[in-house]
Amino acid sequence: MKNKKLLLILAVPIVFLVICMGTSIGSSHISIGDIVSIIGNKLFNIPLQPGIQPKDVSIIWVIRLPRVILAFLVGSALAVSGAVVQSVLKNPLASPYTLGVSSGASLGVGVYIVLHISIPFIGNLALPFIGFLSGIITVFLVIAFASKVDKGLSNSTIILAGIVFSLFTNALLTTISSFFSEDIKTITLWQMGSFAMKGWSYVTAGIPFFIIGMAIVLRYCREMDILSFGEEQAKSVGVETEKVKKLLFVATAILTGTAVALSGVIGFIDLITPHMVRKIFGSNHKIVIPMCIVIGGSLMVITDLIARTVVSPSELPVGAITALIGAPFFGYLYFNKRNR
Repeated sequence: MKNKKLLLILAVPIVFLVICMGTSIGSSHISIGDIVSIIGNKLFNIPLQPGIQPKDVSIIWVIRLPRVILAFLVGSALAVSGAVVQSVLKNPLASPYTLGVSSGASLGVGVYIVLHISIPFIGNLALPFIGFLSGIITVFLVIAFASKVDKGLSNSTIILAGIVFSLFTNALLTTISSFFSEDIKTITLWQMGSFAMKGWSYVTAGIPFFIIGMAIVLRYCREMDILSFGEEQAKSVGVETEKVKKLLFVATAILTGTAVALSGVIGFIDLITPHMVRKIFGSNHKIVIPMCIVIGGSLMVITDLIARTVVSPSELPVGAITALIGAPFFGYLYFNKRNR
C-alpha cells in the first residue's frame, strides 16, 4: 500500500523526468538545465542561460520537444483506450484496434495517397485528418452493425463485428495497393508509425480531441467499475449499460483515431499498459485511467527515444520497437498470470 502511494506521488516527477530525458538525448546532447532555460525563454520570455547556442534552441523547441510531447499524448491516448476496451469488453486481449480503428484509418490514408487528393487550408495535417476521420467512421459503423445484429450490444458481437470490419478494410487496402504499387512504400511507412518531423502543428491539432476523449472516459470511471461485475448487476443498480458502452466506445474512437492519425499504427502500448497499471495499482478506474496516462505516455516517449537513437543517425519505426519489446513482455505477463 505504501509503495502504491509513493508511486502515485512520484507520477508527476516521473513524467517530467521522462520528457526531459527524451528531449535531452539525441545526436546533440543538451543538458536538462539548458532545456529548462530554453522552455522558460519561449514560454515566459526568461533570458537564456549563458552559453546556449541558437542551434540548440532550434533543436529543442522546433524538433525534439514537440516530438516528445506528441509521443506522450499518443501513448497516453492508446493506453487509456486499451484500459477502457479491456474493461468494457471484459477481455484482456482486447484493444482499441479490435474495433477497427487502425484498419479503417489505414484504408482512408491509403485511398488519400493513391488518389493524390488535395485538401485546402489543412496543409501537412491532411494525412492525419483523413486517418482520424476514417478511423472514427469505421468505429461508428462497427457499433451500428453490432447494434443491428444484437440490440443488447453484447461483448462477443462487438468483438466479432470489429474483426469482420478490420478484415474487410484490410482486404480493400491490399487490393488498392496492388493496383498502385508505386505508393506501397508511402502507405507502409505510415502504417509502421513514426513521430519524425512532427512539429507543434500536430500537437495543437491533437490536444482538443485528446481532452474530449479523456473527459468522457474520466466521467464514466464509476460505471466502468460497476460494469466489471457484469452487465446484469450494473443494470440492477441503474447503469444504462448500452448507452455507457456506446459513449465509452466513442471516446475510445476519438482517442485512438487521433493517435493513429497523428503517428500511424503503433501497437502493444494499448495492450501492455493497462495490465501493468492494474497489476501495480488494482482495478479502481479512478486510479487506473490517470496512471495509464502517466505510464502509457512515458513508455511511448522511451520507445521513441530507442527508435531514434539505437541505430543513429538512421531511425527505426516506433511500431516495430513497441512490437519487439511488447510482444514477449505481454506473452510472459498473460501466460504467467494464466498459469498462476
